[in-house]
Amino acid sequence: MKLKYLFLSFVLIAFTGCDADLDSMEGMPVFLDIDSGDADFERFVAVGASVTAGYTDNALFQAGQMNSYPNIMASVMAHADGGVFTQPYTNDNVGGLLLFGNQIAGPRLFFNGAGPAPVSGTPTTEVSDIMAGPYSNLGVPGAQALHLLAPGFGSMAAMMIGQANPYYVRMASSDGASVIGDALMQSPTFISLFSGGNDALGFAVSGGTSSLTDPAAFDFAFGTTMAMLASSGADGLVMNIPDVTALAFLNTVPYNSIPLDAGTAQMLNGGFAAYNGGLQVFAMMGMISAAEAAARTIVFAAGQNAVTIEDDDLTDLSFFGVPSYRMATADDKVVLTAATFLGTTVGGNPTLINGVSVPLANNWVLTASEVAEAQAAVNSFNATIQGVASQYGWAFWDAYAVLNQVVGPGLPMDDFVLTGDLVMGGLFSLDGVHPTARGNAVIAKLMLEAIDAHYGSNLSDVHLDIGDYPTNYPDGL
Repeated sequence: MKLKYLFLSFVLIAFTGCDADLDSMEGMPVFLDIDSGDADFERFVAVGASVTAGYTDNALFQAGQMNSYPNIMASVMAHADGGVFTQPYTNDNVGGLLLFGNQIAGPRLFFNGAGPAPVSGTPTTEVSDIMAGPYSNLGVPGAQALHLLAPGFGSMAAMMIGQANPYYVRMASSDGASVIGDALMQSPTFISLFSGGNDALGFAVSGGTSSLTDPAAFDFAFGTTMAMLASSGADGLVMNIPDVTALAFLNTVPYNSIPLDAGTAQMLNGGFAAYNGGLQVFAMMGMISAAEAAARTIVFAAGQNAVTIEDDDLTDLSFFGVPSYRMATADDKVVLTAATFLGTTVGGNPTLINGVSVPLANNWVLTASEVAEAQAAVNSFNATIQGVASQYGWAFWDAYAVLNQVVGPGLPMDDFVLTGDLVMGGLFSLDGVHPTARGNAVIAKLMLEAIDAHYGSNLSDVHLDIGDYPTNYPDGL
C-alpha cells in the first residue's frame, strides 16, 4: 500500500464555496496508491523451474537472473509493502557450471550476426561452493513436478549418482531439503507456482526420445505441492503450461530446408532407387499399405527438399534389411540444434549428406504423432493445474493461451508486437525455449494483471514498460 505517485504538474486550487464546480478539479495533482488488495506481498516466494530461475540463452547467469519474471514482479510488489526478494546469483555473466573444477554446463549463447554462438569466457560458478538458502526465488532449472517434493534433491552425494539437481545443490537450505520445504520455511505470504513444464518439455526437445510424465504421477505431484503450499495460508498465483510444441526450438528449422540442384538430386535418387523399389514389393505382398509405401518413398528434385528422417512409427521391416526412412512433412518438427549440421557431408563424402542421404535420427525430429502425444500430455496436465488452482482459491494465469497468441497473430504490448520468431520475435531467447529479458517482463506484466483481477490489487498501475528490457545480451557482458 503504499507508494504514492505525484504527477509533475501541480496546480493549487482554492475552494471558496461548497458549490464549487467539480469540473474545475481537472489538473489537480493525482495521488495514486499502489494497493495490495486482499493479498499480502510481504514475503513473496516463487516456485518453479528454469523460466522461474531466469534461465535464458541456454544458461543461468547474473543478468538473466536479475531480469527473471519473479524479480521483476517483486520490484513492483515492493510498492505495495512487498519485502526483500532474494535469489541464488551465479558468479558471472558467462553462464555454465563447474563441479570440482570440471565444466558440467556450458556458457550462454549470444547472437554473432549469423546465429546463436557460445560466448567467450569460462564458467566460474562452482556447484560445490554451497550458498545455502532458502531463497525467495526457488526456480530450479530442469526440475519436474515430483522433484519439487523430493527430499535430498539438493544433496551433493545424491547428485554424484544422478539423483539430485546441481542448481538446487548450490542453493538448498540443507542436504536433505526439498524445494517445497524451503518455500514453506520462509512463511510465505504470497507464492507463484509454475510447475510441470519439464514434465512435457524433455520429450518435445529430445525429438520424443525422453519420456513424458505419467498423468497420474503428475496429478499426485501437483496436487500434493498445492496442498502443502496452500496449508501455509499464503495467497498465490498458478500458471499453466504452454504448448511445448509451439516453441521456437521446434519451429525455426523448416521441414523442407534442403536446397539441391538437378544434378545432385538425380545422384541422390539413384542411391534410393533400391529402397523405393523394395517398398513397392512389400506393398504388393501386403506387408505395408500402399499409403505407407508412398509416404516412405524418397524422391529429390531441384529446389527445396524435405529432410529425410528415421521414424519408429513406420512398419518395422528391419528383418528384411529395410530401414524406417521417410521424408519429413509440414507436420513434423525439426529441432533447432539440427541446423548446425543439416546439409553437411559426412567425412567429406559428397554422397553422404546429413538430413538427405543420411537420414536424421529420431532425436532430431519430433514427428507428427509425437507432437500429438506432447500436446495431449500438456492438455492433461493443464486440466489438473486449473482445477487445483480453483480448489484452493488462488489466482490463475493462462500461459498456454498467451503463447498461442504470440506464435499466431502476435502479442501487442507497449510499443511492440511479440512473435514466436527466434532472434527477432522478442519473446524467445537464443535457445528457442526460454524467454528473453523482455519476454520475462511480458510474463511479469501479465501475471500482475491476473493478480490484480483476482485479489483486487492495482499492481498494474506501476509503470512497467517491456521496452526497458533487452532481447539479447552481447558477448563480453
